[in-house]
This record gives sequence, structure tokens and C-alpha cells, in this order.
Amino acid sequence: MFDEKATKDDVTNLQQQEQHHQYEAATYDERRHMSAVEVQDAIRSGSVPSVRTRQEALDIAHAGGWEADALIESLEKERLEKGDSKSIFSLEFANPKHFTWLLVAFASMGGLLSGLDQSLISGANLFLPGDLGLSTAQNSLVNSGMPLGAVGGALILSPCNEWFGRRWSIIIACILYTVGAALEAGSINYGMIVAARVVLGFGVGLEGGTVPVYVAETVERRLRGNMVSLYQFNIALGEVLGYAVAAMFLSVEGNWRYILGSSLVFSTIMLVGMLFMPESPRFLMHKGKVLDAYSVWRRIRGTRDVEAREEFFVMKVSTEEEQAEVAAGAGSRRFPWLDFFTKPRARRAIIYANIMIFLGQFTGINAIRYYMSTLMNQIGFGTWQANYMSLVGGGSLLIGTIPAIFLMETCGRRFWAIAMLPGFFIGLVLVGVSYHVPGLQGTEGVYLTGLIIYEIFFGSYACLTWVIPAEVYPTYLRSYGMTSSDGWLFLSSFIVTYNFSGMQRAMTPTGLSLGFYGGIAVVGWFYQIFFMPETKDKTLEEIDLIFQRPTMELVRENATNAWQTTKDLFAFRWKKVFIDGNKPPGASFVDTSDIKVAA
Repeated sequence: MFDEKATKDDVTNLQQQEQHHQYEAATYDERRHMSAVEVQDAIRSGSVPSVRTRQEALDIAHAGGWEADALIESLEKERLEKGDSKSIFSLEFANPKHFTWLLVAFASMGGLLSGLDQSLISGANLFLPGDLGLSTAQNSLVNSGMPLGAVGGALILSPCNEWFGRRWSIIIACILYTVGAALEAGSINYGMIVAARVVLGFGVGLEGGTVPVYVAETVERRLRGNMVSLYQFNIALGEVLGYAVAAMFLSVEGNWRYILGSSLVFSTIMLVGMLFMPESPRFLMHKGKVLDAYSVWRRIRGTRDVEAREEFFVMKVSTEEEQAEVAAGAGSRRFPWLDFFTKPRARRAIIYANIMIFLGQFTGINAIRYYMSTLMNQIGFGTWQANYMSLVGGGSLLIGTIPAIFLMETCGRRFWAIAMLPGFFIGLVLVGVSYHVPGLQGTEGVYLTGLIIYEIFFGSYACLTWVIPAEVYPTYLRSYGMTSSDGWLFLSSFIVTYNFSGMQRAMTPTGLSLGFYGGIAVVGWFYQIFFMPETKDKTLEEIDLIFQRPTMELVRENATNAWQTTKDLFAFRWKKVFIDGNKPPGASFVDTSDIKVAA
């Protein structure tokens, strides 16, 4: 009797295993025609079909396929069997969305530190050169020491990200911030203050390229542009705070030491907060740690939401496809940088991202921020007034970032760039013209008007220089791509900042602001019209497919759209241009109007 029962159980198990393998081996078309009962059997048995291409995974997600549910069910069983290993730093909330906001808040504090340290030097510039006996050339190197160090920070970005991960790279950056600020406050000569600025710059470069990626890899697609824009908001907030801190310590003996050392408080808070944050799930997936990636995803995004399940499924398939492509080519595996030259998809991404950074930096923003107090002094404000008036420029930049936080995903990257760039060009025109306005009050009035317009529009535009590089690179090249973009950003900042005084003397203030910075803005506007793709409301995996398209195909499409938009504007069809074309993104991959129920 026992043998007969055992035989029946063996037969049943064998049948279940055969059915299980049948579900896994089924083609896409076969799986689409499965009955509801077969789908439920497949999900319960943990049958995860073999899906090898990103496009097929996206098709499944858009159709609301059961394969994503099967993957989640399988990983959940594996997690329960293995058990979660939690430490005192493992936070978990009943509502995963709360975790996302906390994660973004702490990670984006890096922007606050970056902005703070960029504006603190502006106030310190009024006293530091005289105190340490610095020449004009020496003070230029002190000012540009941080962006120069940030280039070094960018160079260690890819090894840090690949070896330690996104989270630990940010923690290392916080340590560098703290050490650099302490050295600044205690500097006793030219060599020490330059070294302190370079160390601080290493932290800025490492954090600046890692935080946007960390945020982009964790938040949901319809919030990604807004949340990465929050990083730029924090930069602007840090700048305003830096000007305010400088104003607070102006009358204190040894004021510049307190001004530069104040960032220690914020770097310590961020360091402690990051200890409680998880690693990026896409990085864990990139390293082949699928179960760990699922455990983090479950904590920060949840699995009840259909979109979260679909996105995790597509992420897994896409990462596996990338790994298979890398494994097929020895050059990619040993020298990933070669893919930026040999693979059109990667080459398009690095060119596009770095041109956008060029347009953001070589229109003068960092030179104006670093020398804000000096520029105010040039047009007639006294030493103390110049520092207080710097708050006007910093406050305008902060105000300008607010619309991007709420509207970046609604309007889209392309619309945002094309609409914002002409605004700050107008500001540059007014700044250039102000030097020729007769009378001190006229000069100050036109200059401040131009500065406010420039900073407001640039605040919104600047968000793109963080959003775009963070999302356009494929997962396996993201840390390498961000090394190039981050390094180029801070190298550009160094070039613009270090040469600002010399360029102003050679070109005159009007020639520099209107001719050089303004000219680049005009050329950049046409570049964006023809060469800028739209990545609004796309997952990182969907963006991969966009960059696989030939460049000329994109140019033709953009030219057609631009011509149609121009005709609509001249025909006063403004609702079509500004409202109908900028609807909020959907809540899921699934297009409910096109779902077919399997028989």
C-alpha cells in the first residue's frame, strides 16, 4: 500500500515537473494563449519562463503579462526559505513610498553640501586673501581648487561604484567632505588651503556623480526626473544657505574659518543618514545578486504595485541581456570603456550627456556663483553689501529649481530644455548691457534684473545636467559613463572659474557674458531642437531602446516635430503645444485599452 502511494506521488511530482518545465520553455506566443488556470498554475509553481531580450520583457510588461508575477512569486519563496539577514541599519516601512522619500532626502543632501561649499568661498573671498596674503593668481587657484579636485573625485567614481557600490561611494564622499572642511577651517598658508579645497573637491566629484545615479536607479519612472531635479534644488538651497552663513559670520574674528568650516555639520548628518540607506537594487542586479536586489526592491518600492513588479521583471531581463552581450565580447569584459567607441548605443549616450553638461557649464553659471560677491563689488556695492546682495542671485537660482521638481516629468526633458535656455540667454543679454548703462543706479538695476532672470531660468535648466547623465547610460556602463560626465562637468567648471578673471579682462565684462556665454547658449538651443531625444515617462530599460535608434532617424523626427510646433505657435494653437502635449505620466506600464484576455 505504501509503495503504491509512493509511486502515485512520484508520478504526480513528475507530471508537475514536466508541466513546470513546459511553462518555462514556452514561447512568447504560446504563453499569450495560456488559459487563466494554466497561468495561475504557472505562477504558483514558480515557473519563470526564459525571457532573453529587453524588448520581449517590455512587451510582456506593456501587455500586463503573468511572467512578472511568476518571477516575484519565485523570489519571494526563495527569500522566505533563506530568511532576511537584517542589521540595526536595516530600516523598513509599512508603506514603501515613505522609504523612497527618506532615501531621496538623505541622498540629495549631497547637493546641499555641494552648493554650500561652492557659495561659502564667495563670502570667504572677501577676507581670506588678505588674511593669508594671497595674490590674485593664488586666490584664483583657491577658488578653482574645488572643481579641480572634483575632477579627481570623478576619476575615482567608477572604481568606487564598481567595487563598493553606490551607497558606500556616497559614504566615502561624506568622509572626504568632512576632512576637507576641517582642513579649510584650520588652514595657515596658501598650500594648506589649496590642499583642503582639493580634498573637498574629491568629495564633491565622487558624490556629484553617484547621488543622481543612486536616486535614478531606485525611484519609480514617473518621479525620476522630479526626484533627480531635487538634487539641483538642494545645490541651490545650499548656495543660499552658504551666503546666509557667510553673512552670519562677517563680524566675527576669523570669520572665513567659521564660514568654510560650517559644512562639517551637514556632512556629518548626511554620513549618519546614509548608514541607514540600502544599496541600489539595479547595482545589486548588475553584480548578479538577484535575491539581494529583490529584498531591497521589496523594502523601497514594494511588490503589491503592478508597476513595481513589472519594472523589476524588465530590470532583471535587461541586466541579464547586457551581461550576455558583455560575456560575448572579451573587449567589453576587460575594457568596458571601449564600448563608448565601438557600440553606437553607448557612443550616442556619452556624446549626448556630455554636450548637455557643456551647455550647462560654459554658459557661465559657476563663474558667476564663485565670484558673486566680487561681481557685486564691481558694479558699485560695498564689501558688506556685496555679500548680502549675493543672496539675490542664490535665491533666484533656488526659486528657479522649484518648477523643475514638480513639472520635469510632466513637460519632459526636451520641452524643458528648449523652453528654459532662451530665458537665461535674455538674462545674459541684460547682464552684458548693464555695464554700459549710465549712472550707478541704472547699472545696478539692469544688472540685478538680468542676474535674477538668468539664475531663475538656469536653475530650471541646470536640473537637466544631473537628470540626463543619470538615466542615459546602460546599467553595466553607468558608473563608467558617469565618471566621464562627472569629470567633464567639474573640469568645465574649473576651466570656466579659473579663467574667469583673465577672460573678463581680455573680452570685457560685456563681451564675456553676452558674446561668449550668450553665444554658446544660442548654439546650444539649436542643438537641442535637432538632437535631443525625449526620455519622459520611460524606465531606464526603455531608454536603452531609444538610444539604439540611429541619430539621423532622431534628427528627422525632431525636425518634423519642431516644424509642427512652430506652425502651431504661429497659428496660436498654444493649448496644443503647452497643455495637450504635456500631460502627467501614467501610473503603469500596462496600457489597459490594449490588453487582451487570454482564452
